[in-house]
Amino acid sequence: MEKITDKIAALPPHATYFSLEFFPPKTDMGTSNLQARLSRMSRALRPLFVTVTWGAGGSTSSRSLELAEICQRQLGLTTCLHLTCTNTNQRIVDEALQAARDIGVRNILALRGDPPREHEYRSDEQELDGAEKFVWAVDLVRYIRRTHGDYFCIGVAGYPEGHSDESCPVDQDPVHDMPYLVEKVQAGADFIMTQLFYDVEAYLSYVGLVRNYRKGVLGTIPIIPGLMPIQNYQILKRTTNLSHAKLPDSILERLEEIKGDDEEVKRVGVDIMSEIVAELKRVTVTGPRGYHFYTLNLEKAVSFILERCHLIPSSTTDTNDYSSSAIDDNGVPPTNGDHMAHLVTGLSQPNRASVRRPSSPHNHVIPLDGSPTLDHSSLLDASSRAVTLAISHGVGSLGREATWDDYPNGRFGDARSPAFGEIDGYGGPSLHHSPSMAREKWGSPVSRSDISELFKRHVTGNLDQLPWSEGGLNEETRVIEYELCRLIAERGWWSIASQPAVDGVSSDDPIFGWGPKGGFVFQKAFVEFFVPEKDWKTILRPYLGSALIAPDVSWYAAPCPSLTGNEDNSFESSDAASAVNSVTWGVFPGKEIVTPTIVEEVSFRAWVDEAFGIWAEWERCYAPESQSRRMLQEERENCWLVNVICHDFRRKDRLWEILLGA
Repeated sequence: MEKITDKIAALPPHATYFSLEFFPPKTDMGTSNLQARLSRMSRALRPLFVTVTWGAGGSTSSRSLELAEICQRQLGLTTCLHLTCTNTNQRIVDEALQAARDIGVRNILALRGDPPREHEYRSDEQELDGAEKFVWAVDLVRYIRRTHGDYFCIGVAGYPEGHSDESCPVDQDPVHDMPYLVEKVQAGADFIMTQLFYDVEAYLSYVGLVRNYRKGVLGTIPIIPGLMPIQNYQILKRTTNLSHAKLPDSILERLEEIKGDDEEVKRVGVDIMSEIVAELKRVTVTGPRGYHFYTLNLEKAVSFILERCHLIPSSTTDTNDYSSSAIDDNGVPPTNGDHMAHLVTGLSQPNRASVRRPSSPHNHVIPLDGSPTLDHSSLLDASSRAVTLAISHGVGSLGREATWDDYPNGRFGDARSPAFGEIDGYGGPSLHHSPSMAREKWGSPVSRSDISELFKRHVTGNLDQLPWSEGGLNEETRVIEYELCRLIAERGWWSIASQPAVDGVSSDDPIFGWGPKGGFVFQKAFVEFFVPEKDWKTILRPYLGSALIAPDVSWYAAPCPSLTGNEDNSFESSDAASAVNSVTWGVFPGKEIVTPTIVEEVSFRAWVDEAFGIWAEWERCYAPESQSRRMLQEERENCWLVNVICHDFRRKDRLWEILLGA
């Protein structure tokens, strides 16, 4: 139950430390598998503390608190709970803070969250007059200090490249943020944790700005740099786009040529992040030097970086140096990672089987029923941190099993993975736009035809985003632009995800290629779309189930959860619950068949809640009694989300013949 600042203060002046961030998985199976991963990482890596994220508006509150309790109580890790305060209310904040105290958490990272819609959450929750109003992070810092005194150690966010927000959208400048940072510290913040960055000069400039601002008014408050290992090219682009962090040309040039090969991107990404840490190490600082890693619930990249940068305590270090780590390993001194190869002679050296681990359950150690997995490292030697670290590196069969999900594929990855979903670490339904920005981008629709026009503009490249997307369409979607437009115009069915059929194109194809050179890739066509309930029940569902069509397709469908309680009888599917549909796969020299993209019941169910939740967030961008608000709500409540997969990947038009012929 230690405070982070006390642990930092107890370190020797020239010591280094690191911390790790995790987010609550979207599925129960992901949570079970994250527990084994956390246990392994805590023993092998020994972070000073860990942080647990909090979804927008408290959308992941129960899962965040569950994960925080696992870290704090079950694993004995010093834990810092993120807490956002906008688009929520005082009751949720009070309950979260009390729950944190109940489970022994003494550290809070106080954040604002999504741009505020305070009228929405105060009126909808019918708060009493005089209830606390949260608009900015400083409001939360003040409130915690006023209601809980010094019980909590409070961290706040820092922005090395400036905070991008509607209040200052063009001139993103850290100088603009300084008065607000001072205000947060004066209100009671104890440390600063920065947003992720890849521009080291920008970070160093920021630290100098903070230390020298107003003749050192911020004193020696700890500043912990936020670092995100490069997991794959798409995740990198997505997270830097959301955070407005600059990617230096020198990094982009190294990644552009290999962006289709996730294995190579991760290897180069480890090099890049290790170089960034090395640059930071060369700069003189006052007091212990820290690093915070946004893990995205993945272990291999961060464990490689920590070992390469010598951030993991070695066996030659005095045992007193371990007293401030996040976990006590019962007095067993850690083994130097340099001797890892000698200690894992019982584990065969890895023969990288795939760019991404195959999604077939036969290749997983993850049970389909979601039961907790066996942490195989305990079978070897629970006290040997070197062996555990080797497993985190993916060494041997146990290592390959432990890191089977090392190449996630967003919401079309494997739902058993702790990293499943469109991962930015914060989870929950969110537009990532303020209400005014959303209205500027999507206007004020008042009819189905208005919504259809938005979807058509997006498909044709004339609108960069929809509420369910965060960027323009992939090049491969241009191949089916005509069919998607027909689906919208002729049927009024709104597509939010799709891919065309591909039959064995080269892995270096400029549109469809991915993975190592010399391979071939395949795709089944699928499309996911919103369809009116009447169309689903009277037209599409009977047609898909007909004797002529049923053998060619698999499908999943569910209505708006708010109307059904998301009960099992509201979900419909053509397949058994255990069915896994691989819709993208590749074959490469010397490797197993790779299946990075799958569609299955458990992942679809998780996405249904989020997809309709995002729609509800879109509604809230408009005044409660407005025509746009009423129309969007009516359409949401009248729609089903449907995913249809065509198994005949050799007939590229077959899916569209089926849907447009219904």
